[in-house]
Amino acid sequence: MLRTAFLVSFLALAGYASGSWLTHDFHIWTAEGARRLEVAQQPVPVPSVSVEGPGIAAQTLPALLAQGGGVTLVDFFYTRCKTVCLSLGSSFQQLQVALEADRDAGARVDVRLLSISFDGAHDSPNILQAYASTMQSDPVVWNWVRVPDAAEQQSLLQRLAVVVVPDGRGDFEHNAAFLVLDTRGRLVRVFDLAEQQLALDFARHLAQRGAL
Repeated sequence: MLRTAFLVSFLALAGYASGSWLTHDFHIWTAEGARRLEVAQQPVPVPSVSVEGPGIAAQTLPALLAQGGGVTLVDFFYTRCKTVCLSLGSSFQQLQVALEADRDAGARVDVRLLSISFDGAHDSPNILQAYASTMQSDPVVWNWVRVPDAAEQQSLLQRLAVVVVPDGRGDFEHNAAFLVLDTRGRLVRVFDLAEQQLALDFARHLAQRGAL
């Protein structure tokens, strides 16, 4: 009886310890949640991959992020996507409206939007330009780029924990989020699609703090 009680207690304790370790002391329960917690605790520098896009000559991603000294809200997408990318695009349209309102009101909030295609083999600068036109993006606020080199593209996705899985039919399964990158080229926060306003408020706060 005593041995059974001891064994049950031991298994319960082991289960608790394992659960605590796997879930960062029960703060998160999914891999995506773990990613967000880890980024918040330790910002992730982006690799020095080359990007290009409409109105953007080939340059490294850190150099692009450093231009203007602001904060960048980033999403990953591909132009042939007919599902979640459209939701991301709609969210970025709303963010663009909010940032343009900031500008029109005379507020100096250095936040911009950047959409990065992970279908670099297909999404040429011309295709990105056509897609940007359909989204009515303002190039002062919202830019579009691809990573033309496949190996560099994979390096960027792995560094930022962006999951992209080809479905064998020319499309991709992928996670979607709003990524906040600072002027030093570091991923500092990850917000899910339901946290659009939180992502914008955090980016505004970070930009204002950097301007002090």
